[in-house]
Amino acid sequence: VRLHDSISEEGFHYLIFDLVTGGELFEDIVAREYYSEADASHCIQQILEAVLHCHQIGVVHRDLKPENLLLASKCKNAAVKLADFGLAIEVQGEQQAWFGFAGTPGYLSPEVLRKEAYGKPVDIWACGVILYILLVGYPPFWDEDQHKLYQQIKAGAYDFPSPEWDTVTPEAKNLINQMLTINPAKRITAQEALKHPWVCQRSTVASMMHRQETVECLKKFNARRKLKGAILTTMLVSRNFSVGRQTTAPASVSGMGGTTAGIVEQAKSLLNKKADVKPQTNSARNSIVTSPKGNVPSAALEPQTTVIHNPVDGIKESSDSSNTTIEDEDVKAHKQEIIKITEQLIEAVNNGDFEAYAKICDPGLTSFEPEGLGNLVEGMDFHRFYFDNLLSKNSKPIHTTILNPHVHMIGDDAACIAYIRLTQFVDNQGRPCSSQSEETRVWHRRDSRWQNVHFHCSGAPAAPLQG
Repeated sequence: VRLHDSISEEGFHYLIFDLVTGGELFEDIVAREYYSEADASHCIQQILEAVLHCHQIGVVHRDLKPENLLLASKCKNAAVKLADFGLAIEVQGEQQAWFGFAGTPGYLSPEVLRKEAYGKPVDIWACGVILYILLVGYPPFWDEDQHKLYQQIKAGAYDFPSPEWDTVTPEAKNLINQMLTINPAKRITAQEALKHPWVCQRSTVASMMHRQETVECLKKFNARRKLKGAILTTMLVSRNFSVGRQTTAPASVSGMGGTTAGIVEQAKSLLNKKADVKPQTNSARNSIVTSPKGNVPSAALEPQTTVIHNPVDGIKESSDSSNTTIEDEDVKAHKQEIIKITEQLIEAVNNGDFEAYAKICDPGLTSFEPEGLGNLVEGMDFHRFYFDNLLSKNSKPIHTTILNPHVHMIGDDAACIAYIRLTQFVDNQGRPCSSQSEETRVWHRRDSRWQNVHFHCSGAPAAPLQG
């Protein structure tokens, strides 16, 4: 899908893409009156051409799957478009490196599962899985147990069972075998695959026989994908609707029966009604409750609170995907650590607790913030002034909301978190006020402890808070 332009306005960024109206390729196939091996060849040719273009400009998609194959329009013979580059990476030439554990389970390559260096061949492996499905309507690797699924993939344990594969030409099977080669160095490339006889000579090599059984299997395959997507959506909505105060622990599924059966029933209802479910924001989700210092009874004051919205959880959430895109568990855990320690730092600021704040920050902390009037401030003395003269003496209620935290790991011992900080407080006249700032914190781990080494804040001074 081509990006034509980008437009920036205050508070918004617009991306202008091709208008793609044809829906999913796999949904179009099951609506056809006639579908043959030659049609599958034409489909994979267009997919490979898109992949080749990406690879020639140094882009690896990393998440090729049916959900990301769209048709440009509803016209007959509309072009296949490759969408969703959210996990794409840039590589230099034929560079192989460890870029992290990312993709969708059934389409992951053996080298990714083994956490080995990888590159462009991961896209060809996914194309092999897609081609297999295009020909018979079900995937080459499948197990409800994800561990067993991964074992199948790493072993390259797939076959061409009878009777459905008996009518598929040997050339089609040969191309699949070359795409699903375990060793990425021996795996066929996109350019080579486009020169395969089954692709470039389809009129004489690929079978023209109508594959009704494939269409029927694809209908079931699509239905399973949609049902799983609806279940995932229901679980996400349930999580967002759930009420309670907690830190980084996930919210329990509630409001939909709380059981798997309840979720499935709700999902079926979603499928039947084709409802557009939109999660609602719940300000009580993932909150930290702290109290102002002093001897004022807790009932007399509203608690000072930090609320984290949309915490990084390592899962790319999709309402129309049969699978979730996954991230390395270690990276996911590290990101949760960064969110947690950021919560603790802001809690210390809310409480005016300089001792707790200093333990979390590096003594040489550097910062750019509005109160510094554009100067780079180094050390803790600048911040101590606000703690000693304002924060520790503040007894008015404070509520801080952290919106959309994004964590980027820089190796194992460094990280950067960016977020929007919304602060609600009561001024000296007793009027409720709000201030907003965009903040970035750089963290470094020393002796198994994370410390804030740099802080950048833009926007208006965050009165009555600093730090």
